Amino acid sequence: MLTTAPPARRFPGFSVRLPFLFFRRAALAVSLSLSLPLWAAPLTASALALVVNDDDPNSVAVAQAYRLAHQVPEQNIAHVSIPNSPRRLTAKQFSALKERIDAQLGPEVEAVLMVWTAPYAVECNAITSAFTLGFDAAQCDTPCGPGKPSPYFDRPAGLPRIEPGRRLSMLLPTQSVPLAKALIARGTARNFQLPQATAYFLVTSDKARSSRAATFPPSGQVPQKNLAVRTLFADVLEDKTDVMLYQTGLARVARLDTLRFLPGALADHLTSAGGDLLGDAQMSSLRWLEAGATASYGSVSEPCNYWQKFPHGKVLLRHYVNGDTALEAYWKSVAWPAQGVFIGNPLAAPYRR
Repeated sequence: MLTTAPPARRFPGFSVRLPFLFFRRAALAVSLSLSLPLWAAPLTASALALVVNDDDPNSVAVAQAYRLAHQVPEQNIAHVSIPNSPRRLTAKQFSALKERIDAQLGPEVEAVLMVWTAPYAVECNAITSAFTLGFDAAQCDTPCGPGKPSPYFDRPAGLPRIEPGRRLSMLLPTQSVPLAKALIARGTARNFQLPQATAYFLVTSDKARSSRAATFPPSGQVPQKNLAVRTLFADVLEDKTDVMLYQTGLARVARLDTLRFLPGALADHLTSAGGDLLGDAQMSSLRWLEAGATASYGSVSEPCNYWQKFPHGKVLLRHYVNGDTALEAYWKSVAWPAQGVFIGNPLAAPYRR
């Protein structure tokens, strides 16, 4: 159950108000520069590694399909053994797993796609944040407290190279091979193939889960990208056929079956347990991918409603429409990502030039 973020006084030496003001100013800048072209070296298939769980036939099949569809070099395939695919790993188990993965990767690898549905958490951390930023034991001591700032937040366009050996990561769910193959195919589209698209941001009646409403952009047009932006006060989005981005705040999101997500679409909901992919206490982020989105995000442990622990609307939209991949745009949109798992097709980039 999502709870309101505790007041700053509970955390000596830390003020929620200062980061909030900072990010509101940053958000304004993002809004004003949304359509400005940016350039930097983007993520490509040659810099992406696939990690396969050899104990999971679906992982093996989907990794092969991904490699062929996106032309990932065969030498960029890492093999591990994770018997029984537990949902959560201990810090010790994860350390051994990461060591096995890193030992198989060359210096040319800048990002990693773990091809499985589970494991998706390392104690209270998401497996993607643990892999990229390192396991954060302090967050597990106070999961409802503030997180550590990400060095990737709102970095310039293109692949953010922070330090040697640190790699962005994402999870490609494999609970259904046909669904995974459809997801892979949706990640190959480019903007010249796309019709008019819309980014939808819903401020819902659930006030606790609408804590990031201030990060949503105002409604308007981005004509250079053939994109409309619609920020709505509503609990439900339905009967739309042009969805490129959809962000909302609810424990469960209704009427997904009435929507048509365009190839490369991003979608997520702010709630406590969206990243508990195989749980049923709240809507799993997997439902977005099953409905037709290409990438999503959700928290694997109770984060409280700090919006910094969820994708920032303006930042996500800005980086995506300026050509970043789904992996880059999503990672750059979360200020405190320790508890959030990134899922989907990392190479999706419908607006890449």
